[in-house]
This record gives sequence, C-alpha cells and structure tokens, in this order.
Amino acid sequence: MRTRVRGWRRRHNPLRRRSDVVETWTLLVVGLLLFVGAPLLGAATAWWGYGQAQAIVAEQRAERSRVSAEVAGDTGGTLPSAQLDGQHTYRATVRWTTPDGAERSTTARVPGDARQGDRVDVWLDSRGRSVPPPSDGAQVWQHSATVGSFTAIGTGLTVLLVHRAVRGVALRRRMNEWDRDWARTEPQWTHRGA
Repeated sequence: MRTRVRGWRRRHNPLRRRSDVVETWTLLVVGLLLFVGAPLLGAATAWWGYGQAQAIVAEQRAERSRVSAEVAGDTGGTLPSAQLDGQHTYRATVRWTTPDGAERSTTARVPGDARQGDRVDVWLDSRGRSVPPPSDGAQVWQHSATVGSFTAIGTGLTVLLVHRAVRGVALRRRMNEWDRDWARTEPQWTHRGA
C-alpha cells in the first residue's frame, strides 16, 4: 500500500521538523527574490543608470563643440591608433579657424582615409583639446542595459549563495536532531540498554 505525502513540510505532521519549515519558507523567499526581486532591482538600476548616462551626455554636449578642421599633417605613414565606428582612425595634426579669426591647431583622431588638406570634423573641449564625440543614444542604452543586467545577475547570485548557506545550516541542525532522536530510540530497538 502506497500513500502520497504531498506538501508534508507545510502541514502539521509528526515527521516535520523545525528545519523543514525553515527550509520551505526559505525556498519561497528565494523564489520570490529570484523571479520578482532581482528583475525589479535590475530594472530600477537600469533606469537610474539611464538617467545618469543622459546627464553625462548632456554635460558632454555642453562642454564639447564640433569644428570642421583641415588635416595639416600626412597620416599615411602612421599606424592606426583606434577603431571608431568600424573604421580605423589615426592621429594627425589638424588646424582650424576660430569664430574670432584666430588660427588654431592640435593633434586629433582623423579617419584612416583622410589625407593632408582634407576637411574632417573634430570635437574639441573648452580648452581647444581634441576629445572624443559625445556619447550617442545607443551607447546610453547599452550602458543602462549592462548596469541593469549585472545588477540582476549579482542579486540572483547573492540570493543563491545566501540560500546555500541557510540550507547548510538547516541540514546541520537536521542531522543533529536525527542523532539526538536516534540516541533516544536506538536502545529501544536494539535492546542494548536492557
């Protein structure tokens, strides 16, 4: 004869131990944290990261300006220094005229196919130094998604590690309870104490 004992940890049962109840509630909390808490925390962090990235982009756009400059030095003999938007760039000397008529020059990254005398767009900071262009919308979304994903993954891993520790403690307590109970019951079964 076979009987089913479904949900024996949750209902009143003489075989149920305190460690079983703790483990069951821990599983419930872990499930809620993994499937509700971690995604919500990841989404909240992504939203916060999006706001921070937007603020940085606005600051970059306020600080940086784009000018059309002429390549003053030949870039043909130099090695590529970076790859921007799938295109190799080189460092070259560029010069431009400011709105007040002054001639300026600096070293900036120019496309790999630019030659001396070509016009290129260069981003400059308030001191006239060459800087990268401000981040675009795709980079902001990528940053937000990365921050949110890593937060959700980190939260999930932390929850699983805590669950593992609680299960280890519950297992140790359960084994101690079984040893205590067996020490009381064993003499009755084996008749050693008689």
